[in-house]
Amino acid sequence: MTWLETSSAGDFIADAVVADNAEGTYAGRVQTRFPPEPNGYLHIGHAKAITADFGIAERFGGVCNVRFDDTNPDTEEAEYAESILADIEWLGFHPAAVLHASDYFGALYAWAESLVTRGLAYVDDQDQETISAQRGGFGKPGINSPYRNRTPEENLDLLRRMKAGEFPDGSRVLRAKVDMQAENMQLRDPIMYRIRRGHHFRTGDEWCIYPTYDWAHGQSDALEGVTHSMCTLEFVAHRPLYDWFLEQLDLPFEKPRQLEFARLELTHTITSKRKLMQLVNDGVVDGWDDPRMPTLRGLRRRGYPASAIRAFCAHIGVNKTNSRHSIEELEAFVRTELNRVAQRRMAVLRPLKLVIDNWPADETGAPVVEWFEVGNNPENPAEGTRSVAFSGTLYIEQEDFAEVPPPKFFRLSPGREVRLRGAYLVTATAVVKDADGAVVEVHASYDPETRGGDAPDGRKVKSTMHWVSAGHATDATVALYDRLFTAEVPGDATGDPLDDLNPASVDLLTGCKVEAGLARTAPGEVVQFERLGYFAADPRTPLLFHRTVGLRDEWAAIQKRQR
Repeated sequence: MTWLETSSAGDFIADAVVADNAEGTYAGRVQTRFPPEPNGYLHIGHAKAITADFGIAERFGGVCNVRFDDTNPDTEEAEYAESILADIEWLGFHPAAVLHASDYFGALYAWAESLVTRGLAYVDDQDQETISAQRGGFGKPGINSPYRNRTPEENLDLLRRMKAGEFPDGSRVLRAKVDMQAENMQLRDPIMYRIRRGHHFRTGDEWCIYPTYDWAHGQSDALEGVTHSMCTLEFVAHRPLYDWFLEQLDLPFEKPRQLEFARLELTHTITSKRKLMQLVNDGVVDGWDDPRMPTLRGLRRRGYPASAIRAFCAHIGVNKTNSRHSIEELEAFVRTELNRVAQRRMAVLRPLKLVIDNWPADETGAPVVEWFEVGNNPENPAEGTRSVAFSGTLYIEQEDFAEVPPPKFFRLSPGREVRLRGAYLVTATAVVKDADGAVVEVHASYDPETRGGDAPDGRKVKSTMHWVSAGHATDATVALYDRLFTAEVPGDATGDPLDDLNPASVDLLTGCKVEAGLARTAPGEVVQFERLGYFAADPRTPLLFHRTVGLRDEWAAIQKRQR
């Protein structure tokens, strides 16, 4: 079942395709494309567009290509293009073909000459600032360029000389001759080509003029045979220009149809590639795959399953109204998926030593070591059990002990009995403190009749705590994350999202004590640290774990408060 078949909000695009098929507009063909610019890494907003483009094609038995909008040599790199393809595959989608707008530079230029010879485009010698000023504004009339009425012959000569490299960068542009008084600003003689001598990562120095997005986009769709060209809502105003260009040309296929939907925005998150790049360049984050980043690389490193991202996109669907979703809603999908598939392990992040004074010794005087079989995943018993060592010296979480317990504190404290997960009931008897008065060691006694965690006499305890055996633990480093931005809408108060950066967005804990088996965790694998949350093994650094999400369903709590 495809994502759109499970979505209640994706109907308007599907309805458009159904209508076109019923009318025979494209002879039953459905072809879409995902058109990223190779000038950065994909982020969570792109995930929605990817699932829409590929989902519609899959639902209607069509094809979806990836077409790179590689029309700006100054910002685009092969590294970005390669990462985009890898991220699309990781997300679970497989393009029918990988194409580039630069594949069509020759065809786009030939069409541009065709418009020039028919008096539908002209070369303008004015600078960008003058052109922008003459376009006017809403309710303000445009001013014709003094070069607007050049003859087709003169324009064709100038365009060819632009292409040949006779003029300096920025000295001339090619503009479409549409309507300088149009209410839609996009139709006020838009720019089609600029002189720009950047080195293109595919075509090298072959071209010194490059098409604008508006000129390359629709024509590339037409050359490929795209039927439904899906964009985000900011391109609604561009649709009349998209159609105008296509109507002037002799197309190899039926004219494609542009459809617009709302982009994905999340609370506490930015998706501006320019701002994300600033975070990387300024060293605020440790690269595009920093687990705090909303890039697909960052989310993957943090442990977000691709299936959870797809399910989230299916749930929110596509619609025509911009809105901002709570990041907790996305995290709920991540938590649901990880609860199903992640194996359980015990880890102590802020260790406190627990010594069981009545623990037996063997004939050599060494503490006895017992082994307990503990389930790997209660959601899937088929995943079996593992053996966990238990001895007389353990580590527990510092926060699981209170020498003077506050009200409603049911974990370990002097004289209180608790259950150690899957092992025994123990009672705290004494503490050891350092020179500053801080508790550094807790002593306890255990009840040997409670093996497995249950008392034969039926007595109950109010707390079950996780632990690791001190003699069998492995040291690990754990990264705990808070929101990268403190404000729900970063920059809402000042206009600059970076003003809302959280200076405490990561807490790196060293000297954590974890089950020895965690040293064999596969790179990128996510496990549940019992009682603590879900943690992903770093793909590059052994025994470094990133907290993916906590165990508490914060989205459910938000929904409850909103009722």
